[in-house]
Amino acid sequence: MSKLDELLRELVVGNRILAHEGVVDGYGHASIRHPDRPDRFFMSRSLSPELVTLDDLMEFDLDCNPIDLRGRRIYGERPIHGAVYQARPDVQAVVHNHANEIIPFGLSKNVKLRPVLHVAATIGKEVPVWDIRDTFGDTNLLVMNMDQGRDLAKFLADRPVALMRGHGCVVAGSSIYDAVHKAVYLKVNAELQSEAMRFGDITYMSDGEIDIMSKTPFIYEKSRAWEYWAERCGMSSAR
Repeated sequence: MSKLDELLRELVVGNRILAHEGVVDGYGHASIRHPDRPDRFFMSRSLSPELVTLDDLMEFDLDCNPIDLRGRRIYGERPIHGAVYQARPDVQAVVHNHANEIIPFGLSKNVKLRPVLHVAATIGKEVPVWDIRDTFGDTNLLVMNMDQGRDLAKFLADRPVALMRGHGCVVAGSSIYDAVHKAVYLKVNAELQSEAMRFGDITYMSDGEIDIMSKTPFIYEKSRAWEYWAERCGMSSAR
């Protein structure tokens, strides 16, 4: 199996994991950069992530034009992915989702989403909120063109995650394993932070703890967390 074939299979697995772990539902999507053509990326045709198969994967250039459309319907918000890949040569995978647990933190003007859980350290020391209205006025809040995508990517800058006001988030990863890990634990962290705030003031991870934990290799690799999630959604690589 070639490196590309392996990564495409893992993109399918990643879609299934995100669906099974409740990060995405009928909406949301994941992509990977082409390992041999950094000016290309892969994502599914427009489809619920839980249903994605290898046959559904499509190749795009970084302006989000399909290489071989063949009449297939494609995600309208693919500029989220293309723009991040244009702006960030280090990014090899992108996840966009609307997990319910993160939405309140994209609405609050007073409370920021911050790591409280060790395995969520890689979401960043504080997760900023991008508001499409700041640049584009009233819209449907969807990122439907490259101007909007590039504005989001510019806001994301070198961060791993940005929330999108009233919409969801964008997650940038060094691999599909990293992006999925971040997306899952972004959701988990938001849920735990919300729960802990019911008790009053809470203790967040320190900057030093975040820096140390963020250097832990298993977060970025095909670790036992990935194997556990893959088994849970019936996509274990051991089978």
